[in-house]
Amino acid sequence: MLTEKELERYDRQIRIFGIEGQEKLKKSKVAVVGVGGLGSPVAYYLAAAGVNLLLIDEQLPELSNLNRQILHWEEDLGKNPKPLSAKWKLERFNSDIKIETFVGKLTRENIGEVLKDVDVIVDCLDNFETRYLLDEFAHKRGIPLVHGAVESLYGQVTTIIPGKTKSLKEIFPVPPKKKEKFPILGATAGVIGTIQAAEVIKLLTGKGEVLANKLLIVDLMHNSFEVIDLED
Repeated sequence: MLTEKELERYDRQIRIFGIEGQEKLKKSKVAVVGVGGLGSPVAYYLAAAGVNLLLIDEQLPELSNLNRQILHWEEDLGKNPKPLSAKWKLERFNSDIKIETFVGKLTRENIGEVLKDVDVIVDCLDNFETRYLLDEFAHKRGIPLVHGAVESLYGQVTTIIPGKTKSLKEIFPVPPKKKEKFPILGATAGVIGTIQAAEVIKLLTGKGEVLANKLLIVDLMHNSFEVIDLED
């Protein structure tokens, strides 16, 4: 049941999803894998919506992260691992949600235990090795996976639903070569991360149409949004 405080806090979105939809958000738990450029807006907006979170990352914030990783501040540099840095702020932003953290790298050995009770997984990573691991686990457990990726002023989003859509491996059979450092505008991560958060909320509430078997390509350099049908 929603409290009076929650009814007031979420009033504007309850007008979209109804009380039943908000209760679904309250009962949910979403894993945000990678608490950086994408993970920051994803976690912020899911916390704003009343979703319980599991934040996963192994890194400490660095100064060069701060143009896009808005959950991390100068005082966190070299001190607080990204999941703990983000947890501290998000708990003060919304004290009604539960926020768990895992500081470390997901591996084939630990992924089952770390992600054992999540409802949706959000891919906010920058490498396909771990993305493929998430994809494999999501299909094994039947958990939706929302993928996002960014570079420069470009980004992409798709939602993987095991048994209904192509897998990430099928969409991207050959991973792009990993770059140690790549150009990125913070606003690009903000746009793509916000779309990912909206996908998660639609999945959890059952309202709206998600990017199932569709790949959204965003080009902010030329202000174009294109949806590619992956079933063709």
